[in-house]
Amino acid sequence: MKLTFPKDFIWGAASASYQVEGAAFEDGRGESIWDRYCQTPGNIEAGDSGAAACDQYHRYKDDVALMKKMGLHAYRCSIGWPRIQPDGAGAVNQKGLDYYSRLVDELLGAGITPFITLYHWDLPQALQDRGGWCNPDTAKYFGAYAGIVFDKLGDRVKHWMTLNEPYCAAIVSNHVGRHAPGIRDFATALRVSYFLYVGHGLALKCFREGNYGGDIGIALNLMNRMPYNPQSEADKAAAVRADGILNRWFLDPLLRGTYPADMVEWYRRKGITLPPFETDELRLMSQKLDFIGLNYYNDAWAVHNPADWPEEAELRNPPHTPASVRDWALTETGFEKMLIRLKAKYGVQKILITENGTATHDLVSVEGRVEDSQRVDYLKRHLAALHRALAAGVNVFGYMQWSFTDNFEWAFGYDSRFGLVYIDYVTQKRILKQSGEWYAQVIANNGFDISDDYLASIGALKSSVGALKFSKGGA
Repeated sequence: MKLTFPKDFIWGAASASYQVEGAAFEDGRGESIWDRYCQTPGNIEAGDSGAAACDQYHRYKDDVALMKKMGLHAYRCSIGWPRIQPDGAGAVNQKGLDYYSRLVDELLGAGITPFITLYHWDLPQALQDRGGWCNPDTAKYFGAYAGIVFDKLGDRVKHWMTLNEPYCAAIVSNHVGRHAPGIRDFATALRVSYFLYVGHGLALKCFREGNYGGDIGIALNLMNRMPYNPQSEADKAAAVRADGILNRWFLDPLLRGTYPADMVEWYRRKGITLPPFETDELRLMSQKLDFIGLNYYNDAWAVHNPADWPEEAELRNPPHTPASVRDWALTETGFEKMLIRLKAKYGVQKILITENGTATHDLVSVEGRVEDSQRVDYLKRHLAALHRALAAGVNVFGYMQWSFTDNFEWAFGYDSRFGLVYIDYVTQKRILKQSGEWYAQVIANNGFDISDDYLASIGALKSSVGALKFSKGGA
């Protein structure tokens, strides 16, 4: 069966500044929290860093040519704040601005629309030294930085995102400590989540008042959390809390102007110092968005575990669950459920898939090819789920596969490959993978063929998606 997408559907791929650019110490770029974090032994697999990455800073013309060859309509990339303002505030590094201007011009010249994220985690280290996102001044500096970028690129760039995955920038970076700056304090993580959104609101206000034209949104990583044992009341409550911190803590302030009451009460009971929740700041962060960006990878199951502080919700996969090399469960039906939830429960009218992809063990064959059939299968499954959501009336206007190339995958270093394009990190040679060739055909045909057997296998699940329900406390 041929699955065909809307005629104006946007097909693209995504990346982020620190993950692909390299040139970390060139042309006046300042130190980021990731430059500092990578210097500590044990933080990154194999002691890797993003100092060289994919060298896109020097090879962007070749990469854009490859995007054009694949037929990409759009490229989602991010601006490196330390490249624009080495100290995070004050003096502007013109060479940094000029680089992004050249990249934008190269994309437009190739017929590729730039979608730009202002913040994909590379905070200037100078601001971290002053308290990072815990310091309310950082939100103000972010608003000013956004204005600098809008002024430089706003005449040509018409699609923007303020933040990428604020959950990771707050919780994974400041509670789990697996991302820069590597802090392990839950109250700090909640405070960071709050002032990230104040910064988001200031950037959004700057965009609206500047009349730059185009649209602006935010990219959130949202994934379903289910009880490991559906018969266990404790597991069901744990799933609600797990959903609360990953999904509702970051959706509700944006779309409802408030934080989820059940989570606020839970944290108070745990004695956690909460953010200020100032009325004016809540109003600022809940300004109307043009779209919500969804980064979706996998769902997970929650088990009640009092040792897993403070949510008491340990995530695990049921036995024999198909999973990627990252042990991320393959849950494409959850993709469909989340899209429907955003429309049905939050009233989201316009969605862009800002990330979706999987890591596989890729290698170059003796014929010089990269056969990554597992990634092709992952994409087929998730694009079929996306197609079902479209048929159910969810307005998704584009899809950005993660990622265009293999890249520096944060704490996983260079061992975790997500790209449509293989990178030989010794020579920086690019090889279009089997998945990249397949995706190019999807773009050319605005759709793809899918097995009738697969469609039949998910038929029974469609009724459960249509009757989607959440436990008490869920959205």
